[in-house]
Amino acid sequence: MQRPETKARARALQLLYAWDLSGRPSIEAVVARLAASYGRPPEGFDRGADLAAKAVAGLPEFDTRVGAAAEHWRLERVGVVERNILRLALAELEEGETPPRVVIDEAVKLAHWFAGAKAPAFVNGVLDAVARESGAL
Repeated sequence: MQRPETKARARALQLLYAWDLSGRPSIEAVVARLAASYGRPPEGFDRGADLAAKAVAGLPEFDTRVGAAAEHWRLERVGVVERNILRLALAELEEGETPPRVVIDEAVKLAHWFAGAKAPAFVNGVLDAVARESGAL
């Protein structure tokens, strides 16, 4: 059984993915659309929507930090899922409520579930570099 925070992270990733692929409307619009498609009330997405909104709000800074840490990778070349896992993790690191190692571990878990075989190592490496550069580790 998944913990509530793990489920919220997975929902946040789904929201960010839908947001990124649908022309970047408001997170609220994406929540409404996904809630309707799942037949659930929008309130069920609250924590996930909060994390996704924080990732969107910090997007320029987060993308700059990811680009600097992802050696030999331009951000445009990073897959949509991986890019949004990284944005989500950086938003959570910025919150400061969850220990950095837990944030990184949860991001790697999302990469295992939703991305390609090489994604977990890539996500781990980028987040480790970002966390060390910022002094979080």
